[in-house]
Amino acid sequence: MAEYVEVESGKRNSRPQLQAAISHAKATGAKLVIARLDRLARNLHFVSSLQERGVDAADMPDANRLTIHIIAAVAESVGRTISENTRTALAAAKARGVKLGNPNGARALRGKQVGNTEAVAKIKANAAQRASDLAGIVNTLQASGLTSVRSIAEALNNQGISAPRGDIWHPTAVSRLLQRLSAPVASATAQSRTGDR
Repeated sequence: MAEYVEVESGKRNSRPQLQAAISHAKATGAKLVIARLDRLARNLHFVSSLQERGVDAADMPDANRLTIHIIAAVAESVGRTISENTRTALAAAKARGVKLGNPNGARALRGKQVGNTEAVAKIKANAAQRASDLAGIVNTLQASGLTSVRSIAEALNNQGISAPRGDIWHPTAVSRLLQRLSAPVASATAQSRTGDR
C-alpha cells in the first residue's frame, strides 16, 4: 500500500501526485482510495474522464459510478457557489472602501519570497518537470517547421495538450516554456566555456 498527498487545489486539473497515485494503482491493480471524494476535484468533467480511463476511486465501500458522478457534480456546484460568494463579498468590501490585497502590491514580495520559500521552490520544480515532459513534443513541432510561439501555441492547443494552468496555450506561456527548455542548455554551455579556459 502506498500513500500520495496532493497539495494542488481541486479546481486544477494538473495534479502530479494524483497522476502518480493513479499510475501506481493501475500498475499494481489496486483500488485508489481518496480521503474525501468531494476533494478529488471540483470539476465533473475531470472526474468523468478519470472514470472513462478506468480509475476506480472511492472513499466509501458502497460507492459506484453513479454515486461518484453525483458527488462530483455536487462538489463542482459547491465550488462555483464558493467562488461566486467570494467575488460578491470582495466586490461589496471594495464598494465600502476597503482596500484589498497588499497595499504595496507585488513590489513588496519581489525577490523576497518571505515565508513561502518551499512553495516557490515547488512551483519552480513543477514548472521545470512540466517543461521536461513537453520537450519531445516541442522538439517535434519545431522540427516540422513551427518556430513562432504563436504557431507552437496553436499546435499544442490543436493536440489537446493543456497549458500549465489547465487552460489553452497562449504565446506568452509558450515563450516561458521555451525559456525553461533552453535554460539547462545555456547553463551547460556556460560551464563548458569556463572549463575550456
